Amino acid sequence: MSAPRVLVVEDEAGIRLALTGLLRREGYEVVQCERGADALAQLEGSEFDFVLTDLALGDGPSGLDVMRCARERQPETPIVMITAHGSEKIAVEAMKLGAEDYVPKPFDNDEIRLVVRRALERTQLARENRLLRARVEREFGMGNLVGRGPGMRAVFETIRKVAETDLTVLIRGESGTGKELVAQALHEASARSKGPFVAVNCAAISRELVESELFGHEKGAFTGADARRIGRFEAAHNGTIFLDEIGDMAPDTQAKVLRVLQERSFERVGGVKPLSVDVRVVAATHRDLEKDVAAGRFREDLYYRLKVVEIRLPALRERPEDLPALAERFLGQVAERLGRPKKRLSPGALSALAAHAWPGNARELRNVIEQSVVLAPGEEIEAADLRLTGAAAPTPAAAGELPFSEAKRAAVEGFEREFLLRALRANGGNVSRTAEAIGMVRQSLQQKIRELGLRDEDWSRSD
Repeated sequence: MSAPRVLVVEDEAGIRLALTGLLRREGYEVVQCERGADALAQLEGSEFDFVLTDLALGDGPSGLDVMRCARERQPETPIVMITAHGSEKIAVEAMKLGAEDYVPKPFDNDEIRLVVRRALERTQLARENRLLRARVEREFGMGNLVGRGPGMRAVFETIRKVAETDLTVLIRGESGTGKELVAQALHEASARSKGPFVAVNCAAISRELVESELFGHEKGAFTGADARRIGRFEAAHNGTIFLDEIGDMAPDTQAKVLRVLQERSFERVGGVKPLSVDVRVVAATHRDLEKDVAAGRFREDLYYRLKVVEIRLPALRERPEDLPALAERFLGQVAERLGRPKKRLSPGALSALAAHAWPGNARELRNVIEQSVVLAPGEEIEAADLRLTGAAAPTPAAAGELPFSEAKRAAVEGFEREFLLRALRANGGNVSRTAEAIGMVRQSLQQKIRELGLRDEDWSRSD
């Protein structure tokens, strides 16, 4: 591994040489500059892991100019300012603009060593976390979707295969499973990603207004139509339209949607001129469309037009191995939205979440997490802080696809793995403390760790 590169900018020769010698003895590669203009040239042409600059650099660009250039060219590089007596206010202002820290003159060598080492460690940790998040995203997620079990992996694989096509996609799943997130992931991974993504909840629009919402209307088309209105299909031109709960659409509207799929054209309500549209259609429903087709409630020709590619989203109770990662995602999102420190779930809280049936799926989990973040008194959310009602054992994963015993074993093993990993991480990898915290005998915990094939490196990293 190459030594960190440090840029030292100081116009006083004695201080500059002392800093250079000190940092080189610490193992850093040091580039020294006397003038701000030389430092700007270095930042334009070279990458640095750390910048140490005096605020006052004589004539020419100042230390603040060096900092601004570094922020623009190398935004992840930490910057520490050296200040003379009486310039602390300017140094504080520099920190507001992005400086990592400041060191007042006179300073001692130990102070410089500590400041540089801490700044480099923080930067390295931030980079490692970013790379880890990217790896986890590649392996276990896509956009705002999270999952590492077989059900969600199949969803991710289908999205990757069809995103670059214009094939119509039908997303099936219970309410609250994240069907709109799948539609967004399809859009964002497609060549249409720079175009609009327009979502329409077909169940939320009255039957009298649905055609106007979808196709727009001309002025005077009906009472109250005081001006021309652009419909959702027209607004989605060159992008994606997501028709959520399409199973609740009235039969006469179904016929007009079918025409758009077949001919890529439509008329506004009250209009006579056909309008062409270039749009990708993604639809979703929680209904059993096959039964609705058989009962005459849904058009068979539209059903087959929509079901070119089908994506089935598993319910949360069918993917217990994903619950800890989903909860962690929601904890971060809620903390960011509320402007609060991120809380963590205790092992007992995770166990309570795993024992819940989740009839409302991921939407219900998010609501529970939001309530807990607000109401839990401490930094750690305990089981008693969770507002769960009607808890029941979750349905085994892959029910109907695997024999009962195999599905049950897979679900239990997935939960045990996530539960123990988080408990071990919460206790710094100390097996004795972890066993005490979760109410297990130490030898039993060690045996379970061996059975699951867990290793030190598994619980020494964050999710």
